[in-house]
Amino acid sequence: MPAPELKIVADAAALAEAAADAVVEAATSAIAAHGRFTVALAGGSTPRTAYELLACPPRMERVRWNRTFVFFGDERGVGPEHPDSNYRMAHTALLAKVPVPADQVYRVRGDAADPEEAAREYAQTLAEVFGTRRGELPRFDLVLLGVGVDGHTASLFPGSPVLKEVFRTVAAVHATAAEIPQRFTLTLPVLNAAARVVVLAAGAEKAKIVRAALADKGRSLPAAMIAPPEGRLTWLLDRAAAALLPPTP
Repeated sequence: MPAPELKIVADAAALAEAAADAVVEAATSAIAAHGRFTVALAGGSTPRTAYELLACPPRMERVRWNRTFVFFGDERGVGPEHPDSNYRMAHTALLAKVPVPADQVYRVRGDAADPEEAAREYAQTLAEVFGTRRGELPRFDLVLLGVGVDGHTASLFPGSPVLKEVFRTVAAVHATAAEIPQRFTLTLPVLNAAARVVVLAAGAEKAKIVRAALADKGRSLPAAMIAPPEGRLTWLLDRAAAALLPPTP
């Protein structure tokens, strides 16, 4: 399995620029190759800045939004207007400002009374949009991910039984330590089936977990389990987050 690419930039602002450029690059390549672009967005402050950049010229004009299909790598158990909703953040920063068709943006029903049913619905939506059959995995053109100080990514937390999921593409999870415990997440098989995954990390508080995840050969940390066997994996870091990594040639 190929080692992840490391791209280290000066600071959080430069990281957001590089992340926005990665989206443009992936969209351009995917649409040229097969006529559409499928992306799973991440939540968090760094992705938000990247989304704001994508909503402005010249990047906005370089993406064919009418050929873009937007999903979410994870979501909190809240409604679409809640301030902690990943959908709301992406909608405010990006989706409301670009001409992506509303019926090509797929949010998780985080406020559903039955979380398991909401997860099944999202899995069914994935299957319909990607045209996958039972046992097949959707292949995203791009998945954006962050990493928490505990090593979680999407809503895959250390020790979660969902880390061993083989069959489901979407899972409802309960993260006891989280401020909003009810979560929904794409599972590892889906994330690792992507054509490209970009993991974003900025700030000195991420330095220890970045070092640990990249050195985790046993893949005990969720972030270390992101390893697409037939895809491209990039860790996009600012200097503060990369500060504890060993020097490279």
